[in-house]
Amino acid sequence: MNGANALIRTLVDSGVDVCFMNPGTSEMHFVAALDDVREMRGVLALFEGVATGAADGYARMADKPAAVLLHLGPGLGNGLANLHNARKGHTPVVNIVGDHATYHKQYDAQLESDIETVARNVSTWLRTSASVEEVAADAADAVAVASGPPAQIATLILPADVSWSEGGTPAAPVAPAQPTPVDADAVAAIAAVLQGDEPAALFVGGRACRADALVDASRVANTTGAKLLAETFPARIERGAGRVPVDRLAYLAEFAAMQLDGLKHLVLVDSKAPVSFFAYPGKASDLVPEGCTVHVLADQAGDPAAALAALADAVGAAADAATIQAESRPELPTGPLTADGVCQALGALLPEGAIVSDEGNTSGLFAAGFTAGAPAHDWLTLTGGAIGQGLPAAVGAAVACPDRKVVVLESDGSAMYTMQSWWTMAREDLDVVTILFNNASYAVLNMELNRVGATEGAPKAKEMLDLTRPTMDFVSLAQGCGVSATRATTAEEFVDQLREALASKGPHVIEAIVPSII
Repeated sequence: MNGANALIRTLVDSGVDVCFMNPGTSEMHFVAALDDVREMRGVLALFEGVATGAADGYARMADKPAAVLLHLGPGLGNGLANLHNARKGHTPVVNIVGDHATYHKQYDAQLESDIETVARNVSTWLRTSASVEEVAADAADAVAVASGPPAQIATLILPADVSWSEGGTPAAPVAPAQPTPVDADAVAAIAAVLQGDEPAALFVGGRACRADALVDASRVANTTGAKLLAETFPARIERGAGRVPVDRLAYLAEFAAMQLDGLKHLVLVDSKAPVSFFAYPGKASDLVPEGCTVHVLADQAGDPAAALAALADAVGAAADAATIQAESRPELPTGPLTADGVCQALGALLPEGAIVSDEGNTSGLFAAGFTAGAPAHDWLTLTGGAIGQGLPAAVGAAVACPDRKVVVLESDGSAMYTMQSWWTMAREDLDVVTILFNNASYAVLNMELNRVGATEGAPKAKEMLDLTRPTMDFVSLAQGCGVSATRATTAEEFVDQLREALASKGPHVIEAIVPSII
């Protein structure tokens, strides 16, 4: 058995049975081994950023690592942005990067680079397999580390000769770490703070945004009078009718400051203390109010669900004390199509069990409000802020959950980073509806141009944020990737097209022509 076969067999035995990939010459023996280890599903992407983003989306929904296979340093570089998003979202990913044969590296061939240096930017664990005898054990370690907690990116660099050499043997799975036990003293101290008379808030993120954990968080908040807030960009939040409604911290620092104003205590639950997304001249970076004490109930290595349950008991919260969202739907929109009309239609028609991959940026600002009372669904956000995540994450989510409808809220500029995702959706027949907001602009940057105090109204600056000349035809682009696509210019057209797309299986793109809200 060669190293590639031993590696893949170990991955499968360790529970990793999907690999998103864009391979090259150094990875050919890994590719060939897919025919020997049939339990591993290979999913081809035409760009590395699609492969890495898909691995992220898959792991968020499957609650276990996906593998991703990249070609040497340049391939890793192309996939780096969505690995960054996965790192920020604490997503488990086994990132396998092919390398030149060990004896070939001395010749500084055209694709030679320092892969380890690049990988350190996104990897918590990093190892280069030195021999065919070691590669399987390295893979087992990578899966265990990636699984967490905390979940993280484990990068395994795979030299070509380690892959093709005979003498490999599969390794037994390695048990992942156990969550840090709930700290009873911390629970008691935080309970006392929340039962005091000073304003406080629970700030939840990560695994604390799952439905059961949110029930206990809401029980605590309602019993003590504390606020309940979620991170601005949670990796996955379970929401909708029958679940706990949670306000997310605003993206704009001045609005976030209003939400946090007056707090004397901020309790972190699988989250970090809030900071401004960017620095702005004359504005604070740290959003924790002056005089507010930060408490940690559970960090990324802990068990936030268990910690919240213990805290609910400590404050004497009744079993039925949580706030539960009632089902409610907005009316269907009519007339000229606008961004809020698109979001309104989504709220009216979103099916139960849907997964929403949200990269709607400015046009999608209204989506969360309009869908709050829609049937129970999951919402995936842009965790690390690097655009080009929405479409690949939808690919991964659809592979992980083939029986659930996936809806992408996508912006025109962001879509162009990873539109190759549509080809993979077509190839794999994934049940994904893309709602493409086309306002022919990097609209969010027009807002940021003014917010950072840069030149206002300068024509050359504005031109760098404009997506016309030519205006992109996303219907043709999607169809060219093998995906059915339609265009809507009125609310009535959009509603009809969304109904049809949600009622059918397979990938579909709706290009919504909307004015910019900025």
